[in-house]
Amino acid sequence: MTTAAALADEFQTHRPRLFGLAYRLLGSADEAEDAVQDAWLRFSGADRAGIENLGAWLAKVVTNLCLTRLTSARARRETYAGPWLPEPVVTSDGTLGPLESAEQRDAVSLAMLVLLERLTPTERAVYVLREAFGYGHREIAGVLDLSEANCRQLYRRAAQRVAADEPRFAPEPRRREELVASFLNAAREGDLAGLEKLLAADVTWVSDGGGKVSAARRRIEGRDKVLRFLLGVAERYLDGVRFTLAEVNGSSALLAWDGDRLIGVSSFELRDGLITEGRTVLNPDKLEFAQRQLGRP
Repeated sequence: MTTAAALADEFQTHRPRLFGLAYRLLGSADEAEDAVQDAWLRFSGADRAGIENLGAWLAKVVTNLCLTRLTSARARRETYAGPWLPEPVVTSDGTLGPLESAEQRDAVSLAMLVLLERLTPTERAVYVLREAFGYGHREIAGVLDLSEANCRQLYRRAAQRVAADEPRFAPEPRRREELVASFLNAAREGDLAGLEKLLAADVTWVSDGGGKVSAARRRIEGRDKVLRFLLGVAERYLDGVRFTLAEVNGSSALLAWDGDRLIGVSSFELRDGLITEGRTVLNPDKLEFAQRQLGRP
């Protein structure tokens, strides 16, 4: 095996972990892929003699690449057309690593990624490295070139901000899947009474079209308004649309198809057996990664 091939193979063993780290930091699969590719370019040109622990070295490179991207991303999101949501990622294929516990699934949920948007880039990096990858504060300090005490303070602040809005009770995956399937059946049949029974009184709905496709520009709040919104969508846009279920960001989600083209991904937050929030990604740019995962061009 050539030296170049050996180098590439060595990097590939770290790629899934690096992608998972970059995606959690950025909320964008496309930008995460770019960050990992930039890390490869740095690795391929680095002096290997100076790298004691390759995994730690690559994690530091990717984290700092993401911090730079987060700064510019925040400026772009201030002028984003309508609500911004993270890019959905199909997780049944292990793309974001093993999701064997409720905590692991919650860590990659769209709800969590939305919460992480409230943190500063550095707070987000500390929180993700600690919570998702089990780094100690000393290791995090080495990655971010900060003091250990500063990292502890940043983590406490981030954890408090996240915990303030984190869902208190997560339903079992099977119950979640059943509820999403019930929503799908009611939507397919135009069963408004059935839909109403699945929605909490204080349900909210957020749609991300990014100015590329028609979508609600503001959060819709309350069962009656959400029902009217869903009815309007069904009447105007869903003729000929096909729906399937898939595991997206660690939980069951509803996928909408126009032929072989993925046109929407909806995920749900649940409480006491009811839907409390729906999030629908419609921006076609944000659906390209999931479309590739599902083996469709």
